[in-house]
Amino acid sequence: MTRKATGFTLVEVMTSVSILSILLAVALPAFAALLERQRAASAVAALVSHMSYARLAAVKHRRPTVLCPSTDGQTCLRGSDWSQGWMMFVDGDNTRRPAQASDVLQFDPQPRSRHLRILSSAGRSYLRYMPDGRSAGSNLTINICDRDGQRLAAVVVNNAGRPRSERGPGGTSCPS
Repeated sequence: MTRKATGFTLVEVMTSVSILSILLAVALPAFAALLERQRAASAVAALVSHMSYARLAAVKHRRPTVLCPSTDGQTCLRGSDWSQGWMMFVDGDNTRRPAQASDVLQFDPQPRSRHLRILSSAGRSYLRYMPDGRSAGSNLTINICDRDGQRLAAVVVNNAGRPRSERGPGGTSCPS
């Protein structure tokens, strides 16, 4: 009784590995773009969620609520860069900072990806909700950009306080 050898030859294995590596080289850039879009979508969802919660908290507590960029959860940053995180607090004394630790409702340190830049519109570094749910001041736009400076998405809050998201058209540079 003769037994036939089973398995793969070295040539078959090398051919399969070569074809697989070519397919991976073609698919990897498309996968990286998909990953960036998903990171931006996650950042947009987190921002809209926090904005909705801040609006609800302002109405519930009947005091202004602020959402601002922060790295430590105790003070707001002055600039327009939200990439390092943000915090939400009840601003009962209108100083635009929490009077006590219990005023801080939420802190989200480095919320998304180190590959994304999250920037608010010029001159508007925080979002303030009034006790009736309105957003004080002019419209606020927070842009989500990739590390190459291309705008991926944005969150826009109107004066009525309603946040909406929008996708960035391809090839649009991120406002600075």
